Amino acid sequence: MTGADGVRGTHPPTGRDLPEPGPRRPHRARWAVAAVFAVHGAVTGSFATRIPWIQDHAGLSAGQLGLALAFPALGASAAMPLAGRISHRWGSRRALRGMLALWTACLLLPALAPDLLSLCASLFLFGATAGLADVAMNALGVEVEQRLGRSVMSGLHGMWSTGALVGSAAGTVAAHLGTDARAHLGLAALVLTALGAGVCRGVPDLRGTPGAHPPPRFALPPRAALLIGAVGFCAVFAEAASLDWSALYLRDVLGASAGAAAASTTAFACTMAVARFAGDTVVERYGAVRTVRCGGVLAALGGGLVATAAAPAVAMAGFALLGTGIAVVVPLAFAAAGGSGPAPSQSIAGVATITYTSGLIAPTAIGSVAEFASLTASFGLVTALALGLVLGAGVLRPASARPVGAAKGAHRSKTVRE
Repeated sequence: MTGADGVRGTHPPTGRDLPEPGPRRPHRARWAVAAVFAVHGAVTGSFATRIPWIQDHAGLSAGQLGLALAFPALGASAAMPLAGRISHRWGSRRALRGMLALWTACLLLPALAPDLLSLCASLFLFGATAGLADVAMNALGVEVEQRLGRSVMSGLHGMWSTGALVGSAAGTVAAHLGTDARAHLGLAALVLTALGAGVCRGVPDLRGTPGAHPPPRFALPPRAALLIGAVGFCAVFAEAASLDWSALYLRDVLGASAGAAAASTTAFACTMAVARFAGDTVVERYGAVRTVRCGGVLAALGGGLVATAAAPAVAMAGFALLGTGIAVVVPLAFAAAGGSGPAPSQSIAGVATITYTSGLIAPTAIGSVAEFASLTASFGLVTALALGLVLGAGVLRPASARPVGAAKGAHRSKTVRE
């Protein structure tokens, strides 16, 4: 779930973004960006736990819900190319503050939708604002990583998962108490908007050179980035399926209560957060390829548990394993993309597009399979894609571990070592 349209190097040298005069200390900037990731994740976690309420409120079938849940990724994919230009014009800090405020404020919209058409429209806007904020904060994450001279992206994504955990935990309590989702999400939107405005004050402020050309709207990524993106596709598919459908799976397939169903989303977010915080240390010790292959095995075991579970506790354990297995894949995919060609940011943007495409496809695919077969069969598909991580992990090998010539132009190869 990341983009790079605002990262330095997406346009000619005369148009590079420049750090603010007298830049803030890198460690302070790191924690400010980490807090932004947490706020962004909290919006996602809050929304995910109330999907069953939204489905009942709008009177949707599983197939209709699957169609509606494709619209956030569709909106994000449509809006992402604009983020780089907005940051270039207004400066990264001011742009991020505005984008994040739009995203947090839009949290209430899906709960207000009374039917399928209005829900699709609100989710499109919800996703568009998510994509804008996502690109801006990940671009700043790359900037902070470069200033520190070591990998921090897994930890930043860990903060996103922590935010999703906090948001889903609050949603679990609200669902258990039978709170109207409009009241719950309205209050959450107010709190998160205020928090987002505060934490954005500490992020780096990159500004374009006066008179420079803005970043391009679209550029084809190199072939290596497409292969890396395919691995990210598998991970994001499993993540989107688990976040959007875990609560419904426990409620509709296993007969769990609303509170227990929402808790499955919390368990998934919790294991992802823990694994991402440990990710930089694990990768440093065992290497990117081995870490992702082992993660793929864990994710496949988790998907198998979900698909064969006869009790809610077993399915929750399966979702926990899924979260652990896929946790570090996306951060490592962006690190590998940065070393895959002479234009690292172009590669990162290409991987971002592919992963968002996965987020677009996953809800509809899961809903369609559930409509024509069952939700159990849907998570059989998730299990198969998790095995794709085992088979494709080799493309995440950093440039420094490739033959001489393969790393030409890869200035971020030291971020992760194999």
